[in-house]
Amino acid sequence: MIKIMPESTERMLAVKASDTLTDDDYIGTWLPALEAIIEKYEVANALLYMDADFKGWDIKAMWTDARFCLNHQNDFSKIAIVGGPHWIKWGAQLSEAIMDCEIKTFEPEALQEALQWCSDTIGCACDD
Repeated sequence: MIKIMPESTERMLAVKASDTLTDDDYIGTWLPALEAIIEKYEVANALLYMDADFKGWDIKAMWTDARFCLNHQNDFSKIAIVGGPHWIKWGAQLSEAIMDCEIKTFEPEALQEALQWCSDTIGCACDD
């Protein structure tokens, strides 16, 4: 399940993931909200917070996520990943090689720091 967090801003979408992320979560919530920011500002910031109940992704959601990232690899300035399984840091490093943006991982207790880092648009192409 995915929910848009109230800390989201015009240019930064923050979401909280619980249980298992499904393709419906991506298609119904996550991707339309990101695409709206990209359409309006050309560049978005995103924060994914995986809470203690987060179990992972179903295979269809993983595929949708991968396709979206490839199609929008130049449309992000910053992506913050908070919490999640131990292998998330490795996945973030791999994504940073593909995406043309900064990607940073944070421990769950650093959520406020991650929100601050991700909502900072200094140097973002959308401020030009």
